[in-house]
Amino acid sequence: MILIADSGATKTDWGLGGDSTGLRLVQTEGINPFHQEKETIRKTLEEQLIPQIAHDTETISHIYFYGAGCTPEKSASLTDLLRSLFPDTAEIHVESDLLGAARALCKHTPGIACILGTGSNSCLYDGEKIIDHIPPLGYILGDEGSGAYLGKRFVGDCLKRQLPKNLLEGLLEEYALTLPLLLDHVYRMPQANRFLAGLTPYISRHRKNPQVHRFLIDCFDAFFRRNVYLYGNKWPVSFVGSVGWHFQEEIRESAARAGFIVSSFIKSPIGELARYHLENVHI
Repeated sequence: MILIADSGATKTDWGLGGDSTGLRLVQTEGINPFHQEKETIRKTLEEQLIPQIAHDTETISHIYFYGAGCTPEKSASLTDLLRSLFPDTAEIHVESDLLGAARALCKHTPGIACILGTGSNSCLYDGEKIIDHIPPLGYILGDEGSGAYLGKRFVGDCLKRQLPKNLLEGLLEEYALTLPLLLDHVYRMPQANRFLAGLTPYISRHRKNPQVHRFLIDCFDAFFRRNVYLYGNKWPVSFVGSVGWHFQEEIRESAARAGFIVSSFIKSPIGELARYHLENVHI
């Protein structure tokens, strides 16, 4: 039996099973070894994951953890932590969420793989490994096209009167915000990226407004221009993540403007990652 994790800033999706059709899915909080201490991650695993899979822990032969913040420097520590919690598991692999996205989207075929969720990322993948990568830099310096980026730009454009006044009024009412409270969420409270990404459902509901449509195209144009364009347009582009999934129409429009062919969208990579590994692992 294999255990697969896809971990982002907001949540971690876990898949447990011996074949992709029988994959059992559970969820925990997001795990990021770059931002979280080892004991914080341990607590999440012990209190949220293990109780959900307690009857199957001894039968897990392989663990594949793909996550944000899983740099080579941080992966060893997370591997050791997983080994201490799953001592009977034969193999444990910790890799970046970007490699997970590439394997889920492209399998063994070359292409450009993109993550558009709370954050954003992209890479050029040769069918086996990542061969080029533009750093995302987070929602302050980068993360173009992500939920946090859309939220940041939308709030800024509303407050600077680049978008209709009623959009700001509706946003404040729907999220029970005042202007001072909104600014507190952005500048004083923790996890401002999650707060800003949480505004994307509101943006999506107004996407047919011509000014909001132009706003979205400008945001996704920035993602292509500052990230994807640098890989060249020889390869198809595919997307994983909730923002990519919900804004497919606008992303396809931006891709066409930049001269790219879009191959596919998937909301969550966990099922495709299970298929990828079950083809190569004897359970």
